[in-house]
Amino acid sequence: MTQIHSLQTDKSDLARTRIVTQTLGELQAGQALLKIDRLALTTNNITYAAFGDTPHLRYWDFFPTDDAAWGHMPAWGFAEVVSTTVEGLEIGERSYGYWPIATHLVVEPVRVTERGFYDGSAHRLELTSAYNQYQRNRTDAAYRPENEDYQMLLRPLFITSFMLADYLEDNGFFGAKRVLVSSASSKTAFGTVFCLEGKDIEVVGITSASNQAYVDGLGCYQQSVTYDQLESLDASIPTLYVDFSGNAELRQRVHAHFEQSLVHDCYAGSAHSQDHISEQKLVLKGPQPQSYFAPNQIRKRNADWGPAEVTRRFNEAQLSFIKRVSDSQSPWLRLETHHGLKAAQPLIDTLVNGRIAPIDGHVVTLD
Repeated sequence: MTQIHSLQTDKSDLARTRIVTQTLGELQAGQALLKIDRLALTTNNITYAAFGDTPHLRYWDFFPTDDAAWGHMPAWGFAEVVSTTVEGLEIGERSYGYWPIATHLVVEPVRVTERGFYDGSAHRLELTSAYNQYQRNRTDAAYRPENEDYQMLLRPLFITSFMLADYLEDNGFFGAKRVLVSSASSKTAFGTVFCLEGKDIEVVGITSASNQAYVDGLGCYQQSVTYDQLESLDASIPTLYVDFSGNAELRQRVHAHFEQSLVHDCYAGSAHSQDHISEQKLVLKGPQPQSYFAPNQIRKRNADWGPAEVTRRFNEAQLSFIKRVSDSQSPWLRLETHHGLKAAQPLIDTLVNGRIAPIDGHVVTLD
């Protein structure tokens, strides 16, 4: 009998967690058991929880619990096959993917290939397929053993960044001469800006006073301003707003300041607001906020370029990004490891309350 220990989140209070233990019976035909050994925890995980009930996202539904008030906050990481009834999966092989914060997960592998497999569990069939895919390490062209922690921390964010930068360029930056990025110190934000390096567009970051030195030190923004300094920016320049903050007051200030010079308002998601943009009921001048969802741009580029070329371009960009972020002389990210589910609980509280230094990347081990 296998004991499965999991960390569950109170859906009404994301900082409140509990550890639950369950006993797993025999695997059924078509199932496999994977032992999760490493997970990354970032504000991205808080975003999954914050939008867990949003109809087109449904993040809580990937790993259901027996109690509707509590959910499994999803996280990215690595796991090893420890038992399987499915042909094509080998005991001991490791895969990268989307997991609950738990010691184990039972999956129903389908579409098993050299690349990996999808979890075909009935409750996941209607959910976004990108989150149901598990990539074998041995066939992952971008996998590097020494980069595992960076891959967990950055790949799920960087796919959003890479496709967002592509989406903006694909749309000619909506006619803008400047991209204005809120929460500029967030990994998804500066990952997007990294992908825009060399493009004919000015990029300005908005950040807190406490994070401004970090943002300036990245070197990928042409300029940064604090939230209090927003109105100091030249309002005559055609500006595209890319919002990672979800802050309604800031959005109103951006619209009021730039007025007709604001050409597009792109809402890229938030870890610090639990209100979906459609629920903010704002009365705004100029273009209304448009939500960006990476899988939509991935589908478009799969049609335009073919999936193999999309993967090649992404892998190339991802490896370049990890190389820059992990530069020992001037790192953009500093790794910190936490051991066990109990150590993850205060970390989640810290993430929910926004007390994480932008340079820190947190990894949880479950050995």
